[in-house]
Amino acid sequence: QVQLVESGGGSVQPGGSLTLSCASSGFTLAHYTVGWWRQAPGKEREGVSCISRGDDSTYYPDSVKGRFTISRDNAKGTMYLEMSSLKPEDTAVYYCNADPPWSNSWGQGTQVTVSS
Repeated sequence: QVQLVESGGGSVQPGGSLTLSCASSGFTLAHYTVGWWRQAPGKEREGVSCISRGDDSTYYPDSVKGRFTISRDNAKGTMYLEMSSLKPEDTAVYYCNADPPWSNSWGQGTQVTVSS
């Protein structure tokens, strides 16, 4: 059974940094392209990064490019999202999943709040 457990969220001031972690089980992380999504109140869930299987190439939308960095440790079955220069508009619940996402595998997410 696939499980994805996000952690590392919190409250930070604008310009601050956070690193999110995603512990996976029930599948082999190295075999999949995976990513991070976020959902802000009243908005649809959006992808904010992905990392490809094999060559670990990464993708970021313009909204987070240069500020967010995705990485993975296949041996630990864990993926990460380093976030810096955080803005209030980054406030959301952050989720990890395969890319494209598995509909039945969304975790609880981890809340990130950026506010002064």
